[in-house]
Amino acid sequence: MAELPTDDLAVLLVACGRGERSALKRIFDTEAGRLIALAERILRRRELAEEVVQEAFLRIWTSARQFDGTRGSARGWIYAIVRNRALNVLRDGRREDTVEEDRLEALREGEQMGHILSAWQALDRNSRLHECLAALDDRKRRGILLAYVGGYTHGEIAGRLKLPLGTTKSWIRRGLSALRECMA
Repeated sequence: MAELPTDDLAVLLVACGRGERSALKRIFDTEAGRLIALAERILRRRELAEEVVQEAFLRIWTSARQFDGTRGSARGWIYAIVRNRALNVLRDGRREDTVEEDRLEALREGEQMGHILSAWQALDRNSRLHECLAALDDRKRRGILLAYVGGYTHGEIAGRLKLPLGTTKSWIRRGLSALRECMA
């Protein structure tokens, strides 16, 4: 949308000060895109920039009566609110570090695996089950724990262990057989 003349913005700010919502909507419709771009240049994150602009429009709405055209332009006043809000977000440490989706999945996977292995570690060290699980090779033990503690299907386990499905099924079957023999 075309940029409003500064005089029109000043009139719209005065109208906002009187509580006219349509004036705020008109300011938003004409300036929001440029304001988001400004905030995004500062924050380098689109979602934070959108949040900053939303907060800035709340501030514009509640503070419009404070606008004084003799002290500066309406556009400058609006842009200063967005700029200051974006800088405050940076200073406040609200800028979050992003994690790539595949890295996030790896973090979740590691956390889940840690939970599953901790269930095995939580077993009484003197128990027969702990002893028998410890006697299995690591992949068979992981496969059994993923299936029976984590509740994963054989296909999901194969994907997590990066093994063919048939191999995974065989290892789990052999591991269970070894467990039965050990427990007997």
